[in-house]
Amino acid sequence: MSLKSTFLQKNEAVQHPLFRKYLSFRLFLICALNMQTTILAYWIFNITNDVRSVGELGLWEAIPAITCSLFSGHFVDQKEKKKLLLTCTLIYILLALYYLALTILHGEMLSTKAIVRFVYLGILLGGVVRSFIGPGSFSILGLLVPRSMYPNATAWSSTSWQLGAVLGPLLGGLIIGIAGIKISFGVVVLILFIPLISIILIPAQEIMQKVKEPILQSLKQGLGFVFNTPVILSVLSLDMFAVLFGGAVALLPAYARDILKIGEMGFGLLRAAPGIGAIITMMLLSFIPLKTKPGIKLLFSIAGFGISIIIFGISQSFILSLLMLVLSGMFDAVSVVIRGTILQLYTPDEMRGRVAAVNTMFISSSNELGEVESGYTAAWMGTVNSVVFGGSMTLLVVLITLFAVPSLRALKLNK
Repeated sequence: MSLKSTFLQKNEAVQHPLFRKYLSFRLFLICALNMQTTILAYWIFNITNDVRSVGELGLWEAIPAITCSLFSGHFVDQKEKKKLLLTCTLIYILLALYYLALTILHGEMLSTKAIVRFVYLGILLGGVVRSFIGPGSFSILGLLVPRSMYPNATAWSSTSWQLGAVLGPLLGGLIIGIAGIKISFGVVVLILFIPLISIILIPAQEIMQKVKEPILQSLKQGLGFVFNTPVILSVLSLDMFAVLFGGAVALLPAYARDILKIGEMGFGLLRAAPGIGAIITMMLLSFIPLKTKPGIKLLFSIAGFGISIIIFGISQSFILSLLMLVLSGMFDAVSVVIRGTILQLYTPDEMRGRVAAVNTMFISSSNELGEVESGYTAAWMGTVNSVVFGGSMTLLVVLITLFAVPSLRALKLNK
């Protein structure tokens, strides 16, 4: 049997045309958003020289991710998913144009202090959009492929996300170095038209929740399902606390400029390194799926993530730092696939939006709050000490979970 036929046999999901359009939507949307985040972080750090201002970028995105997610889940379950994703993409294009306008006005009409405030406002609005696009994207995936293909589709969805997370920072660092901040934001605008076209080509999907429930009852059902399904609750909790303390990415501008002294391109490489590691793992998982002892592998991978972050924190070598970030991405990818597969397999179709919204509260908000934690601890105890502290706390979370949740060791990726 040829390599190609073996690949297709093990990856039936990618043979579905609608799923390939979904992958295109996800890849280029995440690429553009990660490129935009990279540019914003580098720009804000260099005009303020304050690590806290970079960390607070995450805070302003976490606020709507937490406060809007439950309501967005109720909304997503009752609305047609294609139209929702199309609307969110159009808003992202307008936000990218807004950031481009701010770079033009900086120094001419707006002070640095005003620019930072306007950027935080844009991040806040983007967080609101993200609270809808996350559950919407999760929900439509379950409608595009048969249930038997959920594990494979989840792995490829995660791969497209990680590929976008790699290309975005690389493009951001490259274009900043070559053409500057303004042109970089212009490129973000252009890239965002690709996911716009991709989602337009996906037909409208059936609304699975036929009964229109009162919003409070709907929210109660979503939360109740998550908190009464131990396998989902334990995995979300573990990932939330691990990510919360492992937010070293927020401090990469300081590492690139002040510690490793590697410039814009080096910063882009560091920012992309976790995604590179994740893609390597995702490609391996497309041939060697996670079938046995996923709970043990989950704990091991998060512990490996914590160790990688600690070594990165104390490294003075660009090569070693890059390698540790690649490893952190490889370990994190295992967690992403296990969590995503569990959510797809254990969530009823009519509750996908609400469960995905709770996932956003647990995981996505912890990414941003992790950035805030890193920014403030760096200002308090120094950049290196902050990263080492975060990695050490991740290891502590794994150790506590190992003994506190013994059922996690018996976890299975089937139902």
